Amino acid sequence: MNNLNSIILEGNLVRDAQLTEPAPGFKKCAFSIAVNRFFKNRKNEDVNEASFFEVEAYGKMAEYCGEKAKKGRGVRVVGRLKQDTWKDENGKSASKVYVVAEHIEYKPMKKVEAEEAAKTQDATPPEKTEAQTEPQTEAQPVPVEAEAVF
Repeated sequence: MNNLNSIILEGNLVRDAQLTEPAPGFKKCAFSIAVNRFFKNRKNEDVNEASFFEVEAYGKMAEYCGEKAKKGRGVRVVGRLKQDTWKDENGKSASKVYVVAEHIEYKPMKKVEAEEAAKTQDATPPEKTEAQTEPQTEAQPVPVEAEAVF
């Protein structure tokens, strides 16, 4: 029996995604997201706790991610945790845990951000704002290539 290994993160991109091709025909997109948690401590003070997560996407999802994943943009990532282990130059064991994305949804960009992105992408039309998008009726899966409204 397989154990459960699933994670959902919602946050903002820390920097632009980096699209690479480590092997011919194999695309990899790597990015970091910041996830905020707001709560009140015992003294009833507001506390903002930020956590940072490394995410990787592969294949067609990586190509799309390379186009859409820009610094500051909101994302929801559904995926699994993966751990890489290796020996460093001194022979000590080292490891890294990161998220392998299986599904990514992008929050709509604000109008100003969309216009700036259009200028840098040579006349790509700005994306619709939340007010311009049609409301979703029932929960339906959002394809990787679609913009998600949440």
